[in-house]
Amino acid sequence: MKILVTGGSGFIGSNLCERLVSQGHEVFCLDNFFSSSKKNVDHLLVNKHFHLLECDIVEPLTLSESFDQIYNLACPASPVWYQKDPVKTMRTNVEGAINVLEFARRSKARVLQASTSEIYGDPDVHPQTEEYRGNVNTLSPRACYDEGKRAAETIFMDYKQQYGVDIRIIRIFNTYGPRMAVDDGRVVSNFITQALKGEPITIYGEGNQTRSFQYISDLLEGVVKLMNTENIVGPVNIGNPDEFTIKELAEKVLALLGSKSEIVYKPLPQDDPRQRCPDISLAKSALGWTPRVSLDEGLPKTIEYFRKVIH
Repeated sequence: MKILVTGGSGFIGSNLCERLVSQGHEVFCLDNFFSSSKKNVDHLLVNKHFHLLECDIVEPLTLSESFDQIYNLACPASPVWYQKDPVKTMRTNVEGAINVLEFARRSKARVLQASTSEIYGDPDVHPQTEEYRGNVNTLSPRACYDEGKRAAETIFMDYKQQYGVDIRIIRIFNTYGPRMAVDDGRVVSNFITQALKGEPITIYGEGNQTRSFQYISDLLEGVVKLMNTENIVGPVNIGNPDEFTIKELAEKVLALLGSKSEIVYKPLPQDDPRQRCPDISLAKSALGWTPRVSLDEGLPKTIEYFRKVIH
């Protein structure tokens, strides 16, 4: 197939492009490199089935190609990056979604929206099912991302209902693995980077807040399954339901690295979720998908990647 991946040089996007190229598809990677790096896809440039396009989805897409499938992954996804330019983040989520959907409508392509567990906000329901409507502060510093992704889901559903666009919506929970950016501010990359450099491990709050961490290969399996499964639109949660406190994650990283970095505690950021864990019943029943890689298996692979990048 001919496939377009927006945000294709980011952490998830570059791994997805690599997987799709390896399956024999012709892949067009579109990115504006705001929070991503061309280095993530350098190794793919020698493949005749891979094409790199510098473009911003906030502007209308004027590509001459038509596509069978479009994965819309374009948006800064870590607080450090999406709060750098919150207006740009909101525009990417809303105007970008409209531009991608208009292009999908012209191409008659199936289009998947990479949504997020952040649409649940600081949840009152645990674990989070797709039916849960969320608890999001519209005026929070995080709202440009949280509300932007919520609005994007609405726009995708509107384009399906009004214009018959063939859509899929996936809600991605915390994902980690090779090609995470060293400076992206996410908890896994933060802890590994700090421990490798011998710096203090920074925990916000008391470290009792929980997260569930899925390895990149599990996410890719879920994303591709949803895109290629008929008669399901979503949203579908894709995440690992194994739940850990932030302090437990820090202790695992320190133990794996044999690091003597001390743990320091700082105030919890505004509206930081206390619990985050997916209910994946729908993914299991509709897609036959369950995560396979445990945190104890995935962390060493991720640490090995960061060793090479930092040293």
